[in-house]
Amino acid sequence: MTLHRIKSITEIHRLAGLEKPNHPLISIVDVSKFTNDSDVNAVVFDFYAVSLKRGCDNLLYGQQKYDFDEGLMAFMGPGQILRGEESGIPPNLEGWMMFIHPDFLWNSSLAKKIKQYEYFGYATNEALFLSDKEETMMNGIIENIRGEYNSNIDKFSQDVIIAQLELLFTYAQRFYERQFITRKITNHKVLERLEDVLNDYFNNEDLVSKGLPSVQLVADTLNISSKYLGSLLKQLTGLSTQQHIHEKLIAKAKEKLSTSELSVSEIAYELGFEHSQSFSKLFKTKTQQSPVEFRAGFN
Repeated sequence: MTLHRIKSITEIHRLAGLEKPNHPLISIVDVSKFTNDSDVNAVVFDFYAVSLKRGCDNLLYGQQKYDFDEGLMAFMGPGQILRGEESGIPPNLEGWMMFIHPDFLWNSSLAKKIKQYEYFGYATNEALFLSDKEETMMNGIIENIRGEYNSNIDKFSQDVIIAQLELLFTYAQRFYERQFITRKITNHKVLERLEDVLNDYFNNEDLVSKGLPSVQLVADTLNISSKYLGSLLKQLTGLSTQQHIHEKLIAKAKEKLSTSELSVSEIAYELGFEHSQSFSKLFKTKTQQSPVEFRAGFN
C-alpha cells in the first residue's frame, strides 16, 4: 500500500485527475469524474472531507469496507486515512465530495464549532444512511455552496458558505441521532456484543495484569470507532462507554462482596485496581455506599 499525504485541495484535484479548483480552500467535486492513474491507493488529508456517494462498495476506510452501496454520507477530519482496493475506483461510483481546508474556517464561528461534531471521527463504515428526502436536502445545501464559490467572490462569500456548512453539519447531527434510533436491530446487536465483551473481560483471570478495560480497547474489540460507540450508547442508554464499563465493574464488585470472604483490598486487586482506595472511592461514588457498608448489608 502506498500512502500519500495530501496537504492542499489543489493537490487532491491533481491526484484525482480533475481541473484546478475554483477556490483554493474549498471545493466540491463529482466523484464519477475521478481518475487514478498513479500507484497511490491510500491518502491522508490535511483538511476536512465530506462525501455523499453511491456504488462505493469496494472503497475502504482504515480496515473497514463500506456496508452500504446506496446513498450514504461520510465525514473525515484532517489526519484520517482513506484507501481503495487494488481494483481501483468503482465504475458505478456516483455522488460528490467536498473538501474544506481548516484555513477557510479561520476567524469564523465554525472554526471551533466544527470540532464538536463527533462524526468527523467516525469510521466510514459507520457512515450516515440517508432517506431520499434527506439526501435531496443535503444535495440542495451543497448546490448552494457550489453556486456561491463559483460566482463572483466578495466580502460576503465566506459568511454565506460558513452558514451553509453549519446548516449541513447540523442536519447531519440530527440525521445521525435519527439513525441511532431507527437502525434498532443493528444497534441492539452492538449493545449485546458490548455486554458479551465486558462479561468476558471481567470474568477473565488476566484482569489483574491487564487492569480495567479502556474505552478504546472496547471499541476496537467491537470493531467500531470509539466516538461512534460513545455517541450510539449515549443515544440508546444515556450512558457513555466509560460509564458502561464502570457499571459492569460495580456489578462484579457487588458479586464478590456479597458471595466471597475476600477483603476489600483483595477484591480491588482482582478487579484490576493498583490501589484499593481508588476502588473504594469509585464504588462509593456509584453506589453511595463504601464496599464495607455494602457488605455489611448482607450480614
